Amino acid sequence: MDIKTYMIAKHIKEFSKNAHSYDDYTSLQQEVARYLISRITTKPTKVLDLGCGSGAVFKNIPWKISQFTGVDNALGMCELHPTCKEIEIICEDFESPFLLSRLNPPYDLLISSSALQWANDIEALVAQMSFTCKEGAFAIFTDKTFETIYTMSDRITFLPSATTLVHMFEKYFTCNYEIKTFRLFFEDNLSKFRYIKRSGVSGGEKSLSVAQTKALIQNYPYDYLEFEVLFIWGVSNEFQKVNKI
Repeated sequence: MDIKTYMIAKHIKEFSKNAHSYDDYTSLQQEVARYLISRITTKPTKVLDLGCGSGAVFKNIPWKISQFTGVDNALGMCELHPTCKEIEIICEDFESPFLLSRLNPPYDLLISSSALQWANDIEALVAQMSFTCKEGAFAIFTDKTFETIYTMSDRITFLPSATTLVHMFEKYFTCNYEIKTFRLFFEDNLSKFRYIKRSGVSGGEKSLSVAQTKALIQNYPYDYLEFEVLFIWGVSNEFQKVNKI
């Protein structure tokens, strides 16, 4: 099993296990979702959210929604998502070959916040989903996230680079993008690693031995964790072709 497959499996398990306390550890994900949504000006009413979690996207949409479909493979998270007559939550892997048969395209907006970094094949997913929507909005944690941890532990991150992601998305969307860096500050190093475990933005510490993890906790030099997020907003090229825009 390669490191990314291992971390995805751990990610799903941790999400369901810690779903009840997830929102206590997701201030950054909430901030990312708010920023992603704040730059959407078209007020789309039919929305598909990949990796919907406990509802960070839906909770931050200020305009009226006629249909909201959320997809997430962690049952515990799906059970925490807001519900109403306009919402449908599908507990499914967003890379599942069976997902499209359960969807109802076209969607005005395909959105994914803090989730696509977990895809086994981001490009294949984006290529497929570009046929389902008019526009897309995406926020993805990049390889600069937890950079200090990876450097200290001499590990290679599985997270994608912003440059690679931009080139990939430009094949399927006419888009604008922005890269933002974030820092979360903590009182001590143990709190940092507890956050990593429970927040769902893994730094790969589970691939380390107990001794290596303890050394990181003792010697991590900063009072913050660093994150880099790539934000992308764009119109689907397939939608433009069909509508001759």
